[in-house]
This record gives sequence, C-alpha cells and structure tokens, in this order.
Amino acid sequence: MKLKRWAAALAAVTLGLAGCAGDGGSGGAAGESTLRWAVTLPAHWDPVVSGSGAQFRILSLAYASLTEIDETGKAVPSLAKGWDYNATGDQVTFHLRPNLKFSDGEPLNAAAVKSYLERAKTQKNSALFGDLTSIKSVTAQGDVDVVIALTQVDYQIPLLLGERVAQITSPKAAQDPAKLDQSPVGAGPFVVTDNVPGSHVYLKKNPDYWDAANIHIDRVELQPAPDAATIVSGLKTGAYDFANLGAAQIKAAEAAGLDVVYQPGFNASNISINVNKAPFTNPKVVDAVRYATNRQEYVDKVTFGKGKATDQPFPPGYVAYDEQSANLFPYDPDKAEQLLAEAGYAPGQIKLDLVIQGATYATASEIVQSQLKAVGIDVTIKVDPNWEKPFFAKDLTLSVYGTTGRESPVQTLTAHFGPNGPLNLSTPYEPAGFAEAVAVARSTPLDSPDYAKNLQAATRVGLRSRALVFTYSQPNIFVKTKKVSAITPIPGQIHWAGLKVEP
Repeated sequence: MKLKRWAAALAAVTLGLAGCAGDGGSGGAAGESTLRWAVTLPAHWDPVVSGSGAQFRILSLAYASLTEIDETGKAVPSLAKGWDYNATGDQVTFHLRPNLKFSDGEPLNAAAVKSYLERAKTQKNSALFGDLTSIKSVTAQGDVDVVIALTQVDYQIPLLLGERVAQITSPKAAQDPAKLDQSPVGAGPFVVTDNVPGSHVYLKKNPDYWDAANIHIDRVELQPAPDAATIVSGLKTGAYDFANLGAAQIKAAEAAGLDVVYQPGFNASNISINVNKAPFTNPKVVDAVRYATNRQEYVDKVTFGKGKATDQPFPPGYVAYDEQSANLFPYDPDKAEQLLAEAGYAPGQIKLDLVIQGATYATASEIVQSQLKAVGIDVTIKVDPNWEKPFFAKDLTLSVYGTTGRESPVQTLTAHFGPNGPLNLSTPYEPAGFAEAVAVARSTPLDSPDYAKNLQAATRVGLRSRALVFTYSQPNIFVKTKKVSAITPIPGQIHWAGLKVEP
C-alpha cells in the first residue's frame, strides 16, 4: 500500500512538472491563467445523453444554458435575457440575446434552441426526455424568440431549462450525435481543444461567449481524479489547482493549508427499493426498513459530520422541505423487528442483494447492511461497474443512490416519485394523489405567496412512496489552492464568471 501511494505521489509530481510545459501541451503560453482540475472525466459530452447528473458541472465549461440560477436558487438570465408567460400559464416565450453563436460558427438562435429541445425529447438515447413532459411544442419566432407551448400550466420551466437540462448544442454538430458525444460543440465560456478519453481534456477561453468579459481564465485542464488519498498531495505539488474532495480528506487538506470549499447544494441520498419485487411487495417489510434506518450513522460515517440527516429528497431548510413530514419513521429497530414478524418473516429469512455502483457508495452500503442485519434482514453487497443499466431499467430489488438535486424542485419530486421518474426504482408505481399535488405545485407562479406551501404539500404526498428511504444530505465539497479565487456559492453549480486563477 505504501508503494502504491508513493507511486501515485510521484505521478502527481510528474504531472505538476508537465504542467510547466510550453504551447501545445499542459500549461499553455507563459502568463496565461490556467485552472487544473482533477475530476472524473465525462463519459459523455452531449448533454442530451449525459443527462442531469453531476457531470453537468463539467459540461458547463463547453456549453451555455438557456437560464442559470443565482445564490438563492432563483432563475436568472443566461443565453435567454428574459422570458414571459401568457395569461393562462401554458405558454412561455424566451427572448435570446442577439448575435449568439456556437464554437463552430453556427448561429445560436431560436431555431437552434428549438432543435435542441426537440432532440432532447425524441432522440432514442436521450436522458432528458422524462424531464420535458410539460413541453408540447417549440416554435422559433424570428431569431431571438423561442415560444414553448406546454401540455399543462407549468411555472417551473425557467428553472427546468437551466444547466442540468438545457445546455444548448450546435444543431449542425448534433447531426452526428455520436461524434458530438465525444467532441462538444456549444457556446459556453470555453472551447475544447484536445480531448483524449481517460487521459485529459484541454479547453481555451471562448471569445464569443455571451459573458466573455467576466471570464478571467485562459485555459482549463481536466485531469483524471487520482486516488482520494493522493488528492491533497496533488494540490500541494501544484499538479492540480482544484478538485472534488471526499469528507475523509478534509482534515488533511486543511492541515496542508489548502482551501476547503463547502458549496451549497440540493443533494440527498437514499435507499432505493423496488416494491414490484418480493419481499417489498409487502408494505410492512418496507416500513421495517424505514424504522431500521439510523440516519445519524450516515452523517457520522459518510460525511464525517459535515452533512445532515434527511428523510426527504431535499436538505432541511430548502423551500420544498416539508417540516410536517420530518421524522415520520424515527429510528426504532424494535418496531422494525415487530413489523417483519407481522409480515411472516423469521430473523434471517429475508436475504437480499444490495447492488451498488462502486467505492463511492461503499460506506453507505455497509451501513445499510449492518442496520438491516440488526433487525433480521441479511444483505449481500454486490458491486456492478455497469450498475446504471439495471438500475435505470428498474431490474434491481435494492440499491443506494445519491442525487445532486435539480434547479426545479418539482423536477426533483417527479424524478423520485413520478411513475416514469428515473430515480424511482419501482416504476410505474407512484403514491396516491401525487400527480394531483404536483400539478398544483407546477401551476403556482414562483413569486406567489402560496409557492412554498404548495411545494411542501407535493413533497408530503410524494413521501407516501414506499420506493425510497432517504438518509442524509451533504454539501458539495471541493478543495483548491490559494491561486484560485473564491467560488460563488451557487447551489449545486460552479459558475465560471468572475473566477480567477493566478498565472
């Protein structure tokens, strides 16, 4: 193990020296401002295929979105300088900035936005089609007005069409979706100049970006994230300037004099249950899992005290978090054992496979295993590198998952509790009354005094679902060197405007 760590550290030093290279390689020209980010490189560069998971943060280097959010989570202009609804709330028109263009020189106009949204709804491998069910049709009126007719009254659209769902791609490049998926063509703050899968991605500043005046970084270099234990040493040697940081490495980063950044977010983790498969076809078994769950153990062991317990798909304090539903199923292992007995199961009779993605979920899955074992359910942890295929095909019986949330809280609710929700392992199951409660939330203007109340009511109904047991929430944790300026605390996102790196 020591040899492995020594070798990793040596590799970091070597990479740091390589970062001093001249033009054409890592480092760029003398005097350029370069951000070196150690991160899991995207498998997909097409936002339609990548979907709304955490990699949208990386794709935001190359793509601009129709809207953005501010520090309060409010929708604000981006490619669209504004928008307005009709009187009945079933049509919204976005007004684009004039003279926008993609990095391939193609115009980013209303027709391009129409093309993107239609592709996101219809492309066979789209990961976004389920998020766009409110969109009935898209019409380009001239170059700058995008008119979206809706299938229902939905005031969430400006939030929905932000970084996770509406990073607009060049329609010319999208004619070859497979190529676009590896060679991004957008209108973001940077342009990819070199992409070697598994090795690195280099980007340069895009002079045609709509807010280029506020982009102060000349180059971005994405390097594959090393073993978590060597992240800190990589930043100390100068191999990296910025990286995601595991909670277990916080003390080491602080001791090294690095800046640990706690970026706010909408994160929430859960135990995913398939109620279409035994033994979870019996509601008492589901309730037993609920009462067997000690959320504080997740906070202590997974987040090292930096997170919070949550029994909802939102962190406490968020606008959609329902205080009335807090602690509906308090930790009570005796109650869990009683429910299993009432369901007709003897201790050890239930044996389940808990299928997970990999090391990221190792500690959480071990907690699930231990807590369920304590009430008489035997769990075997199985790691599947291709976990996403059986999970999103809804073939698993039990899993764990963490979501980065969405700009739109209604989108978060439907993703978890809706009959076609990608995070609902029990599709097509949905709790009774959910569709009606979500419709009320959708139809409430964002500035209405009833907005929070109606959102929380929809959360309350969604939590009747037997498909999810929420466990904990934690902020997005990053580490940076002193060369990198303060990061604007945008919930769940990294905004590149205003960010500086000393040359």
